[in-house]
Amino acid sequence: MSTALENRLTKIITSQAVDALQSSLIGLEKESLRVNEQGNISQAPHPVKLGSALTHPYITTDYSEALLELITPPYESVDDALTFLCDTQKFVYNNLDNELLWSTSMPCVVAGETSIPLANYGSSNSGQMKHIYRRGLGYRYGRVMQAIAGVHFNFSFADEFWHAYQLVEENKESTQTFISESYFGVLRNLQRFGWVVPYLFGASPAICKSFLHGQETTLQVFNENTFYHPYATSLRMGDIGYQNNKENEMGVVANYNSLNEYVNSLRYATETSCPEYENIGVKIDGSYRQLNSNILQIENEYYSTVRPKQILMGNEKPSLALSRRGVKYVELRSLDVNPFTPMGIDSEQLYFLRAFLMYCLLEQSPPILRNEEKAINANELSTAHQGRDPDLKINIRGKLLNMRQQGQVLCDAMVGCCEILDQGLDSKPHSAALATQREKFNDPDATPSAMMLADMEQHDEGFFHFSKRWSEQHLEYFKNRVLEPAFDDKFRCLSKQSIQQQEAIELTETQSFDDFLSDYFSQ
Repeated sequence: MSTALENRLTKIITSQAVDALQSSLIGLEKESLRVNEQGNISQAPHPVKLGSALTHPYITTDYSEALLELITPPYESVDDALTFLCDTQKFVYNNLDNELLWSTSMPCVVAGETSIPLANYGSSNSGQMKHIYRRGLGYRYGRVMQAIAGVHFNFSFADEFWHAYQLVEENKESTQTFISESYFGVLRNLQRFGWVVPYLFGASPAICKSFLHGQETTLQVFNENTFYHPYATSLRMGDIGYQNNKENEMGVVANYNSLNEYVNSLRYATETSCPEYENIGVKIDGSYRQLNSNILQIENEYYSTVRPKQILMGNEKPSLALSRRGVKYVELRSLDVNPFTPMGIDSEQLYFLRAFLMYCLLEQSPPILRNEEKAINANELSTAHQGRDPDLKINIRGKLLNMRQQGQVLCDAMVGCCEILDQGLDSKPHSAALATQREKFNDPDATPSAMMLADMEQHDEGFFHFSKRWSEQHLEYFKNRVLEPAFDDKFRCLSKQSIQQQEAIELTETQSFDDFLSDYFSQ
């Protein structure tokens, strides 16, 4: 445990900040591919009974019309967040026609680029913008990469905690400046220690051969339809997943050393043209291929394991929202869908992540310089591809150290955070979750990635049949789950209201799309 962490834990315990620390908020965003009974990516449009993907607050789509995204409100309680996610998935299943929600992050039976239908958000300007942005992603990176699903963990500390913590830190800046600077410290440490996430929770050690569509690969053959790496944890987070290679080639990397540097780095990428994307063309024969030819069409195109977030007002740019109102919460994006639970994530993961975010706040977090940035990227990549290799070493402050031993060091450092979060709780869930994760560093066979490969071997099946079998088990779980009438009524109303809201936007809009786009980018 570092001196800075120890001092802060001591001050928090002797202050009035403990209760406020326990009031932190958790929100979840879970992506799931809709597939037909054969396991093929659904070609059916987003079900009308689920409402408008443009305006529904809790059920939308990501890249593809078939890629559902289910969103929870922020909750203090882990159980409340999971219950809302569970009930939302039950509502979705009640309104699907002979379809499954795919149980894993990596898609299967990918019949080429055209088998992945782009998400459609209607004829409004904002709806067209979302659709064209996705069309541009397809031209730039290919559609197959965009069909990968994940779980996003959204986290914020309570307002009352920030007031108490600022006193503990004896900080004299404005409250919002202090909050934003503190969150950027969290974001930097989430990157420094982010290699633990694919190791502990990675669940994509194998992929369907159709995903690579005949491309050469260094992955090994598991069976006739599956590639894998024997030590992989999360190929989704590896170099076959979604990458912003053009940004790296042009030297554009988001800068997490301060809010201003972060905003400026993203603004540069969204305002600087890329010759390769110029060759794609922007508007051809009156039809948009992409929103623009810049390194990033919009800020959300920058793929990162973590993001600072602020709630947007209307069509506000994310960077402008951050500049105006600071950081509201952080988003951790490196979680694979957990195939062994119907929700795609479980309570032990959430208790551990809450403690991990607290540790990332209280641990010292100096600026990330270029050499450390390279080490962070290398650590994540090597853990994704070879995380269960007992000899794997990662770069910690310029030294190559055994990854699993460093995992134990991290667990040791997190003990005090878990004890604070568990004060007044009989079951000590944060400490119990930490003990479970610690055991994975002792025994890599306890990781989801190892369990997944063992399950495939036991059932003599490849990635497709594993994923389909667990998808069908999850379907049975939701069939047997009873949805409270009040929740069902609420979501039926939300679906109808969201469709009416989309129609109202489309009927009342008078501005041309070209002018709308010009106004958006001139903010």
